[in-house]
Amino acid sequence: MLIKMIKTIFQGAEAIILLKNRRIIKKRIKKSYRYFILDERLRKQRTRKESKLLKKAYNLIPVPELIKTNENTKEIILENINGKKLSNHLDKLNNSLEICYQIGKNIAILHDSNIIHGDLTTSNMIYSIKEKKVFFIDFGLGFESQKDEDKAVDLHVLKEALEAKHFEKAKRFWISILKGYYNSKNAKNILKRLESVEKRGRYKQSY
Repeated sequence: MLIKMIKTIFQGAEAIILLKNRRIIKKRIKKSYRYFILDERLRKQRTRKESKLLKKAYNLIPVPELIKTNENTKEIILENINGKKLSNHLDKLNNSLEICYQIGKNIAILHDSNIIHGDLTTSNMIYSIKEKKVFFIDFGLGFESQKDEDKAVDLHVLKEALEAKHFEKAKRFWISILKGYYNSKNAKNILKRLESVEKRGRYKQSY
């Protein structure tokens, strides 16, 4: 008798992540405080949108392969990436600066294709030692945009995440990420916009 092993990997406010038969299942959680029909529509739309972004990103940078989407159950089934989550391991890896360069280059490729990840943190990046690649995961907050502002905010989220999680090495990591990001055809304009985003943030904190 074949026993199907199901393991809960993570449970957040929006979704539960399961490991089943060496596949990742992301299932969007029902929200009882929302009107039923609205909740159904929102979860279906977000499942469809994330699937679309994953398909597009898969042809550009390393991301888990999308195996199946079920809009009725609000699930997406993905390839399971064997590797180290960078939120826990980036500080310890000998090639951390090379990894950061690769991160920046991957973001540049996404942004040049008008894909905004929406939650760029090292918790959403897995490093495969075997393949020597950084895989981006969880496009649940992602969207498509041509705006420099949206791309700058995407970078700002990552910079703040580095300072919070990797504060001792954050500056060096960020410099390497920027070196990779300069592969973007519009890097100069986006990084200039990033300065404006950061100034607004400092103003709000000091207000």
